[in-house]
Amino acid sequence: MSEAAERTAPAAAATPSLWRIARRPRWIGALILALAVAAGFAALGQWQLARSFESAVVPDQQTETVVALESVAKPQSPVLSIATGQLVSVDAQFVAGDYVVLSDRVNLAAPGYWVVGHAVLPDGASLAVALGWAATADAAASAIQALEQHPPAAAITGRYLPSESAQETDFEHGKHSSLAVADLLNTWGSVPHGVYGGYLVSREVVDGLDLIDSPAPSTEVSLNLLNIFYAIEWVIFAGFAIFLWYRLVKDAWEAEAAAAQDAKGPTVE
Repeated sequence: MSEAAERTAPAAAATPSLWRIARRPRWIGALILALAVAAGFAALGQWQLARSFESAVVPDQQTETVVALESVAKPQSPVLSIATGQLVSVDAQFVAGDYVVLSDRVNLAAPGYWVVGHAVLPDGASLAVALGWAATADAAASAIQALEQHPPAAAITGRYLPSESAQETDFEHGKHSSLAVADLLNTWGSVPHGVYGGYLVSREVVDGLDLIDSPAPSTEVSLNLLNIFYAIEWVIFAGFAIFLWYRLVKDAWEAEAAAAQDAKGPTVE
């Protein structure tokens, strides 16, 4: 550059560093605000994470301790979670002629049939009881004939489960495939003292039938993935709040650098 050009060139304005701009009161205040927002987002993320573990806690249910059915369930009432899978005992008499065979029932990986009876408790309430499993329909029918002559014992112990959903069945031919209490009412007829919303899987051995496999409720713990996803989102939002502050500071620095370059004017060689 010639001496004349150097004399006519305006004095170059000094460009502050990015760190110097960030230390200005305006941007320090913005940083405090960004940190407060990030802390709020992080707290929400921690709360969502805690919710995912809380929902995964398995309730302490003593399902393998036999209790009276009346202590955990009532007729004409839905099956509560505390009663689902509970081992219960009950005194009841079976109604002759109300035995039903359910088809397509798997027991220990083998397809077969269930024999279900209509039990009446001392207070008159009705209860469906799955008495046992048979490999063939003939075996199930033979077991029912024996039950008609020699009803099961009055004292019954078994696992109490919610009613299954009703399925399309061939009622005209007496075919049933699901243990739906609502369907059984059509077979039983009148139940003036009400009916339990669940059914009992008997643990008593019945001649001609195998015990139905009815394991204890699963105690596996599974995390709530939706809550974990929300927790990750809040962490991302917290990081974005800090990044937004940095981006604004950098934009201010770039703007001042551009202004300084404009003040300096074009370079003359």
